Amino acid sequence: MSHDPLKHLSKLLSLVLRHKPEEIGLTLDAQGWASVEELVSKLADRGLTRALLEKIVRESDKQRFAFSPEGQYIRANQGHSLSVDLALQPQTPPDFLYHGTARRHLESIFAQGLSPQARQHVHLSFDISTALAVGRRYDQRPVLLKISAAEMAAAGYTFYCSANGVWLTASVPPAFIHEMDSSDA
Repeated sequence: MSHDPLKHLSKLLSLVLRHKPEEIGLTLDAQGWASVEELVSKLADRGLTRALLEKIVRESDKQRFAFSPEGQYIRANQGHSLSVDLALQPQTPPDFLYHGTARRHLESIFAQGLSPQARQHVHLSFDISTALAVGRRYDQRPVLLKISAAEMAAAGYTFYCSANGVWLTASVPPAFIHEMDSSDA
């Protein structure tokens, strides 16, 4: 089994910047920013350097992390279970957004809608391929859900778009969720 140190460090960064900064004694500010210098110092024993951190941020396929404009701070773009204010402005969503999930969750989703679970927001994708890729993390044959985002917005629901293009909302009621047939994808 090969061990990819960049993948391992990226997962560790997700843990400490989205969920448990206290695991390494790191402090995040109210907007989720951490000092790059402090982060590198606390993870140096695990092989993290400033150069590796920059490579992880630059090469991440999902662009999970972002540096502050001056490069002194870093944070996760979304997906926090911690309460952070990403200072995102409400945006008008496209007509439809997508969500990939495991078939085993469908009954609950159609009864109760989509909720953020342990996160701050429900994550939605602009494109079908991204939604399916996310769904494959939970099921090899994920179900694709089409969300009537424009109708939700017209009904008063608020949407945000994170720095890496993930659409966020507090919840999605069942009335706005439609299962897509694989031939629609």
